[in-house]
Amino acid sequence: MEAWAPPDIAWERDNVGLQTGDPGTRLRGILVALDVTEGIAREAIRRGANLIVSHHPLLFRPLRTVTNGTPRERCLAALIRKGVALYSAHTNLDFTRDGTSFALADALGVTVEGFLKSPFTLEDKIVTFVPPSHADRVASAMAEAGGGRIGEYENCSFRTAGRGTFRGTGTSHPAIGRKGVLEEVEEVRLEMAAPRRTVGKVVRAMIGAHPYEEVAYDVYPLENTSAEYGMGTIGSLRRSVTLRQFLATVRSALGAPALRWTGDPRSSVQKVALCGGSGSDLLPDAVRSGADVFVTADVRYHTYQEAEGTIALVDAGHYETEIPVVASVVARLRREIQSRGERIPVRAASQSTNPVRGHM
Repeated sequence: MEAWAPPDIAWERDNVGLQTGDPGTRLRGILVALDVTEGIAREAIRRGANLIVSHHPLLFRPLRTVTNGTPRERCLAALIRKGVALYSAHTNLDFTRDGTSFALADALGVTVEGFLKSPFTLEDKIVTFVPPSHADRVASAMAEAGGGRIGEYENCSFRTAGRGTFRGTGTSHPAIGRKGVLEEVEEVRLEMAAPRRTVGKVVRAMIGAHPYEEVAYDVYPLENTSAEYGMGTIGSLRRSVTLRQFLATVRSALGAPALRWTGDPRSSVQKVALCGGSGSDLLPDAVRSGADVFVTADVRYHTYQEAEGTIALVDAGHYETEIPVVASVVARLRREIQSRGERIPVRAASQSTNPVRGHM
């Protein structure tokens, strides 16, 4: 999960990761749900699943007591009592490729072209100095540890020839030259970018492969925005439809009891901006993208006014725009488990946890 949706891209006040449970417990089954409720806890226990993977965290605001006085306390107590672990991927799942907004786009038949907004700067550059004879070895070790990936390219590095100087102390053991003597040697300046979350691992791999007793290296933060993480999506329908037709598709595909929207029902829709869950803050980005319509949830009254005359705006419901990602998580976990040669059942929760009802 964290290779796909790393915790460090989550909203800073979010609470993601393992919320309860022993990390060393052997998994018997996994239940994937949008929310964690008492009903979901009972379903996991009934199905023999000892891990729930949820989108919305059960523990978002701090608990002062666990006395069974509230549904959240009762749910947590039941999970602990029955030995069911809980892992939550919330805004980090929203902000990753193939995450929440991508699943919404797929449900609506939208071919995704990219993120609606890409604000994340999540990479550092690692620079070290190594003898030419060991440059390939060090670069390979860094790449195997997670460095040197740019888009669809791996093992990316840059190398510059130069000369380095050093004098070892009386207690040193230089790999090249003699201690106590000022040495000047041919070296390669080796540069490689790495995701910030893997920098420690890449540096350790670099030091392990390096021939020097003391390895000189620098780590620089990069301002490059990430191509793997962002907010919302932008894409296109296979053919143009009217807004009225598109609204019917949204309601049917998401099972929404009703839609809140603004725009000309006769207008043409082909380019679509989407953000699963509460995405109305991305309205300016949707307008700049040239989208004909923006589908999201939890839209405020004045946001509809801001959209008038610029873009059609559709609020399809928080639950409805996020529930498609459950199937994406199930599919991802099944593939990963199968690739590891394991046999652990992964199922989507069978019950709805949507607390909102519509009256027609």
